[in-house]
Amino acid sequence: DGFDPVLERKLRARIRRNVSCYGRFMPRMVVIPPGVEFHHIVPHEGDMDGETEGNEDQPTSPDPPIWPEIMRFFTNPRKQMILALARPDPKNNLTTLVEAFGECRPLRELANLTLIMGNRDDVTEMSSTNSSVLLSILELIDKYDLYGQVAYLKHHKQSDVPDIYRLAAKTKGVFINPAFIEPFGLTLIEAAAYGLPIVATKNGGPVDIHWALDSGFLVDPHDRQSIADALLKLVVDKQLWAKCRQNGLKNIHLFSWREHCKTYLSRIAACKLRQPWWQRSDDGNENSESDSPSDSWRDIQDISLNLKFSLDGEMNEGTGNADSSFEFEDRKRKLEKAVLTWSVQKSTQKSGLTEKADQDSTAGKFPPLRRKNIIVIAVDFGAISDLSESIRKIFDAVAKERTEGSIGFVLATSFTLSEVQSFLISGGLSPSDFDAFICNSGSDIYYSSLNPEDNPFVVDLYYHSHIEYRWGGEGLRKTLIRWAGSITDKKGENEEQIVTEDEKISTNYCYAFKVRSAGKVPPVKEIRKLMRIQALRCHVIYCQNGNKINVIPVLASRSQALRYLYLRWGVDLSKMVVFVGETGDTDYEGLLGGIHKSVILKGVCSGPTHQLHANRTYPLSDVLPIDSPNIVQAAEKCSGADLRTSLGKLGFIKC
Repeated sequence: DGFDPVLERKLRARIRRNVSCYGRFMPRMVVIPPGVEFHHIVPHEGDMDGETEGNEDQPTSPDPPIWPEIMRFFTNPRKQMILALARPDPKNNLTTLVEAFGECRPLRELANLTLIMGNRDDVTEMSSTNSSVLLSILELIDKYDLYGQVAYLKHHKQSDVPDIYRLAAKTKGVFINPAFIEPFGLTLIEAAAYGLPIVATKNGGPVDIHWALDSGFLVDPHDRQSIADALLKLVVDKQLWAKCRQNGLKNIHLFSWREHCKTYLSRIAACKLRQPWWQRSDDGNENSESDSPSDSWRDIQDISLNLKFSLDGEMNEGTGNADSSFEFEDRKRKLEKAVLTWSVQKSTQKSGLTEKADQDSTAGKFPPLRRKNIIVIAVDFGAISDLSESIRKIFDAVAKERTEGSIGFVLATSFTLSEVQSFLISGGLSPSDFDAFICNSGSDIYYSSLNPEDNPFVVDLYYHSHIEYRWGGEGLRKTLIRWAGSITDKKGENEEQIVTEDEKISTNYCYAFKVRSAGKVPPVKEIRKLMRIQALRCHVIYCQNGNKINVIPVLASRSQALRYLYLRWGVDLSKMVVFVGETGDTDYEGLLGGIHKSVILKGVCSGPTHQLHANRTYPLSDVLPIDSPNIVQAAEKCSGADLRTSLGKLGFIKC
């Protein structure tokens, strides 16, 4: 979403005052400088006046060839050198540097200026912009009579650059980058590594470099006087020059590759872990089945068992009175229930959840789908009652395997759990016919309970902790309500609201809206764009023939829910088959492709309204390999036998 400094300041102020940010989050962006190789760099320790004398073991090495090439420009080559290394481009602002040097007489008397402006053979053969800058510099040299004080080489090799830095350091010189704006400033880091104090533009990357190295000054590139003053300070004040040199050499390691990797990894480690908490291990060992939440439930059952034994022992020591026995049994049941409830709440708090943990001990047991091949029914109809025929055909196709218990079923829809429950009752189906239910377009996951008498469905609370990342909550809901109020249909003098909130079926992780006229509602990407402008992130899904809008967390969808089942229960995706229609809700594409198998039911959900609010305006074959061996298209009005043949082609069952 980019980085908005104004938004960051506002959010930081609101957080400090403990005021609600309405679902907006602090921008998560960190600037990490790249690394530079320093192992070959050796700062020069000598100077022009006091050369280190050689001996038999370590004779003095001859001067590099590039040094005489530079020295020949100067009348007095022992002066301190001001070095600039940049192409003759207008944005590098070299003309302002020459003007600042020419107008400051004390600086001219104490220092020489060296301009390394790339390589050239003939000025007339250079590009128009580069040649104009070079000619302007030559005119300024003539204007200020800088002959014998400015060097401007025609040629140099890349291997000569380290020697140029060493020469500037040997003369106790200064490096300057006067560009109008510098994205990073690699030459500043190189200069500091060779022991040169730096003067740099205050616009761009040099600000961060200066903050890290503290080896010079930042200047306004438009202010010639400011540039001259900064250079003169470093040239005149030997103690300041030595301090800046030492700071640069001391702090230059901050830009090494080792430091870069260290900073990068530490920032990554500080980020909030995105994987489910049950997969984390404090001791770094690999995750195993024993790390699952089911272990905590085994502990709870052990507590209950021990409690039962202790209470039974206490009862045996009693008087044996019938009334007291009845009272004791009632107290025992209440105490056991209290222990279970307390254990659930502790487990929920540990995982960072805020929902009430009101499920019984079956919530933590592995669902049967962990051990089965899986069939996911994700056919999108306008009404859930239309699902019945498709489900019957699929059940008939795998009747043998269903009886053996080798196949599990997952129902993935945009409907609420109450609508699914009503459908199961009306269709003569049982919750136990399915192993899991993905409801509200993927914002909720339920499992069929092992104790259907108490509650036929068990909600997966851990899934909510998995998808709540950057969920706007109430702030998002209010923004959506304001947006819905702006979508109206003018009929004469009256305005009819097209989109209205459906409070009855909205949940904490799914805000539902009714749509009166699907053709007059903006596409999904427009709503998503509007929410992002408000710094709110969500997943907008048009469903049920465009008659309903579900707004869910950005990490939630039916395909993400299937991925979650793989992550949590180890479901083998290669042994999963997803049944879909020809088209569907706006998360339809996410259900196709990948490792799992897919069966497309031709003629199902193929009406024009299903395509009205799709994410795409292009054929599905453009983005999905319809000829893939993992995708099979069943014929229109196919029977259960036809579906069994399709499953056989996928290698899912043996025909």
